[in-house]
Amino acid sequence: MLVDSPPEQRAETAPAPPTHRAIRVLGLLASVALLVLVALASIAIGAKSLPLGDVWHGLFHDSGTYADVVVGDRISRTVLGLLAGAALGLSGAVLQALTRNPLADPGLLGINAGASAAVVTAITYFGVTSLTGYVWFAFAGAAVVGALVWFLGGSRGATPVRLALAGTAISAALYGYLQAVMIMDDAALSKMRFWTVGSLASATGSTITQVAPFFAVGTVVALLLARPLNAVTMGDDTARALGANLNRTRALAMLSATVLCGAATAACGPIVFVGLMVPHVVRSFTGPDLRWTLPYATILSPVLLLSADVLGRLIARPAELQVGIVTAIIGGPVFIYLVRRRRTAQL
Repeated sequence: MLVDSPPEQRAETAPAPPTHRAIRVLGLLASVALLVLVALASIAIGAKSLPLGDVWHGLFHDSGTYADVVVGDRISRTVLGLLAGAALGLSGAVLQALTRNPLADPGLLGINAGASAAVVTAITYFGVTSLTGYVWFAFAGAAVVGALVWFLGGSRGATPVRLALAGTAISAALYGYLQAVMIMDDAALSKMRFWTVGSLASATGSTITQVAPFFAVGTVVALLLARPLNAVTMGDDTARALGANLNRTRALAMLSATVLCGAATAACGPIVFVGLMVPHVVRSFTGPDLRWTLPYATILSPVLLLSADVLGRLIARPAELQVGIVTAIIGGPVFIYLVRRRRTAQL
């Protein structure tokens, strides 16, 4: 006897009507155009004012002048912002689907804490002082914590609740360790102060080259998980009925989120709220289908990150406000609004 599938399951798995699909494609194209405009603004606008003619010259010529050097630095900063923003938004969308928690972000599973603790250890006990050294220690810390959360969360029997609890417990322990080391070591505190805020100001071509492969691998894996994660978000029983391999999907989702967030944190420091805010905004017009949510989050997250970076340069001229501070100022009220809206919806 054939049993009809539940309405929400049919809505989730059925293809979007042609008109809706066309609107979403046009929306993606508009998002790409917006990203290009914001990237150009990131190159043209800085804490130090430059005439547009000098900016144009710096884009296509490298004669070694001061203006050309400044534009070159802004290009590296913008490219890193594009990569890190996409990674944070995409990892946030994946983790929200994996944990079935719309308020989840990369910090929920302890990835940011792992990267930060590893950098503190590198500075205090190994004498690492260069950004190049930070990148590898931070990425290793994020990877170790991601694996530990997966193991403590039950490995093959991992559930969203177990993963979230394991991540929260590990985060608390690591942040305690981080604070203790920095209190006891003034040199570590001084060196960590800038990195822990989250900034794009130290972007270099070398940093981008080191982390770009991780961004590429994590992005490809995450986008390929859209269909199986759609099934996972509907519950374990429904996912099994649809033929999804829960263990493999969760393991790959953890891997992609760890690689993406670990690489972004390694290059820029822990930048908060991007992975939380953008997926929420995206779902408001794409719905829950991750085949659309993930691409939109990949494009619009760097729009937020680069816009916050440009804003930080403008409001504190001739100095600048780090992008991690700007996203935190924006993200705090947004998070409160999301929590209150979710609570009101449950009443």
